[in-house]
Amino acid sequence: MAALGAIAFSGKAIVAKLMYQLGADAVSAVGLRMAMAFPLFLWMAWWSGRVAAPDGQPARPMSRRQWWQVAGLGFTGYYLASTFDFLGLQYISASLERAILYLNPTIVLLFSALWYRRRISPAQILAVGLAYAGVAVVWMHDWDAAQLLSSQVGGASGMEAVRAVTLGSLLVLGSAISYAVYLMGSGQLVQTLGSLRLVGHASCVACVLCLLQWGAVSWWTEGRVGGVSALPWQAYGLSAINAVACTVLPVWLVMRGVQLLGASLAAQVGMIGPLSTIWMAAWWLDEPVTGRLILGTAAILGGIVILTKASKAAGGGKSAPKPVEPGASGVGTAE
Repeated sequence: MAALGAIAFSGKAIVAKLMYQLGADAVSAVGLRMAMAFPLFLWMAWWSGRVAAPDGQPARPMSRRQWWQVAGLGFTGYYLASTFDFLGLQYISASLERAILYLNPTIVLLFSALWYRRRISPAQILAVGLAYAGVAVVWMHDWDAAQLLSSQVGGASGMEAVRAVTLGSLLVLGSAISYAVYLMGSGQLVQTLGSLRLVGHASCVACVLCLLQWGAVSWWTEGRVGGVSALPWQAYGLSAINAVACTVLPVWLVMRGVQLLGASLAAQVGMIGPLSTIWMAAWWLDEPVTGRLILGTAAILGGIVILTKASKAAGGGKSAPKPVEPGASGVGTAE
């Protein structure tokens, strides 16, 4: 279940890029995804209110403060993260997107050091450096591919393509940062509400915000951005796959994996995500697989493994935040 959940989450980027090939843009892709996932998240929020709270007591109604906290977390952790992620996917490969999102635990670590004055051990510094070096290697893979593609289609210097890769990388990094803020702010709430209840309600907030954004942008641009009337039926089918198989279902799969395996082992199994992204991107998107891409991805995964072990040692057995899927997953809150 943990492996299937990680692979399904990774498929989100593949489906989004396939939709872009059919004429969709980031606003319409996010809007369709959230519109189709909204009823399922509503059911999740309703069901979570009928099961026991983490302390074993019957679920209690949320206070006004908790509602505002959930709304804020839904804005940062799901709405902003999803929007930035889908915008960035218009410019970079699915493999680079996955590599950048996997930096999430390192971002949480850096934020904790800045905000809470927590000391970073030498092993953690080594892990962060290794992970970011891996992303740099994967970024260079995209950079070279962009230059090659630009020259093949008649580009003079390839600088426009390179700028696009840089912009896409920054947008996806913004997605990872948004979700890191969500993780840091959700710690107390998840202990009170439970991961399923928090994910369900925060996702509903994000769905409403994405739908409002979709309608506002479409109206403002007169359908030039966010329009779906010209999309073929395949785009709607892909969006349904994105909403169900790559968004809602993996939440349950990974949560069950955590319950059956424990958080640490489930997170280790989840590291199949970036590798599955490389394979799916090569199979369905014809993205090139090079030694540089494999090396960079291996460095990122190695850095996350070292960071997890070093954080456990530094925190007396308390593990570091595990890699999570911005905009979709409850893994971080479940752990």
